[in-house]
Amino acid sequence: MTDAQETAADSSRRDTGGTPPDAGPAEAAAPTPLLEPREGIPPVIADAAALAEAIAAFAAGTGPVAVDAERASGYRYGQRAYLVQLRREGAGSALIDPVACPDLSGLGDALSGVEWVLHAATQDLPCLREIGMVPTSLFDTELAGRLAGFPRVGLGAMVENVLGFVLEKGHSAVDWSTRPLPEPWLRYAALDVELLIDLRDALEKELQRQGKLEWALEEFAAIAAAPPAEPRKDPWRRTSGMHKVRRRRQLAVVKELWEARDRIAQRRDVSPGKVLGDAAIVEAALAVPANVHALGALNGFGHRTAGRRQLEQWQAAVDRAKALPESALPQQGQQLTGPPPPRAWSDKDPAAAARLSAARAGVSALAERLEMPQENLISPDTVRRICWEPPVPADERTVAAALAGFGARAWQVEQVAPVLVAVLSAKPE
Repeated sequence: MTDAQETAADSSRRDTGGTPPDAGPAEAAAPTPLLEPREGIPPVIADAAALAEAIAAFAAGTGPVAVDAERASGYRYGQRAYLVQLRREGAGSALIDPVACPDLSGLGDALSGVEWVLHAATQDLPCLREIGMVPTSLFDTELAGRLAGFPRVGLGAMVENVLGFVLEKGHSAVDWSTRPLPEPWLRYAALDVELLIDLRDALEKELQRQGKLEWALEEFAAIAAAPPAEPRKDPWRRTSGMHKVRRRRQLAVVKELWEARDRIAQRRDVSPGKVLGDAAIVEAALAVPANVHALGALNGFGHRTAGRRQLEQWQAAVDRAKALPESALPQQGQQLTGPPPPRAWSDKDPAAAARLSAARAGVSALAERLEMPQENLISPDTVRRICWEPPVPADERTVAAALAGFGARAWQVEQVAPVLVAVLSAKPE
């Protein structure tokens, strides 16, 4: 078994709500269902006094703090947090309602300098930042699992494979904006942070054994230091089914309907898909209906809208698109800021296409040797950019500088630069 599993097997903190299993190492026994938080389900913190007590308790705790957040994706507009879960040695677990307590900056300040343990940190950090919680350092157990070569890195799979416990995942996609939150959901939420620090400790030991711990720490530091993501340009272009839309006038219909839907969804605080489906938007774009009657006959409109008024608002969006002058219509595709799509390389620059093919093969072989996904070894976009416009001369210094310029971490530069130098400096056949 791995060192990670040995760490888990030896941990005195393994608990299912009763006594720890005595069946031995995690891989030698059937996984144990994790049924109850060890101190029971904590009460939901929903007022200033309770929050102040929690802040004091977590500030006085020791060691890293496990942090998780639950959103209401698919139910509400945006990605705000509707429950925040924490656990720290000496403080136990806490469940905080960020609707009732929307400013958690005091808690964030109390945990400044403490390592936060999150699973898939980049998913939770934006909603945590909105309520004033920003880590200064972190440990991402999902990313650690990727770097360590685990084939399945979801929290449930990691807890089962590394610690030998089964997490109940039946409430992962529920509407967390529901109030009051049902007890089974709260139990599920508390269990999500129950063993997160145990998992972190086991993975740290496994990464150390593989000689990858420093690599992981560089990755974690980069995540913690990253600024908030820029708003996505032309988000309407991500409408599912857009590949069917060929004409610029039709693109305008998609844009107008998408933006109308987004305004309505934001006003109602519901998921945009509950207002109007992507398939209906694309259907209307392809048809460019002449009037409300024609629009109502299209799939996704007749059953989804409650009456003529709703149909009229969608038809108004279509009419706005129809009225645009040719010069104001959206262009096909987004303006590229980097290399063209790889499928076009063989026609535009056969030498670059050959470089990319060789670089991909080299990076793939290296990732296999290091037992990690290629995308965690180096961004595929970085490889494309360097192969399209290689530095001159293509030596260790220039390639390393180019990689760093595209955001590669020091460990990635050290591992990948020799592969790319060999490809970029090879004589064309």
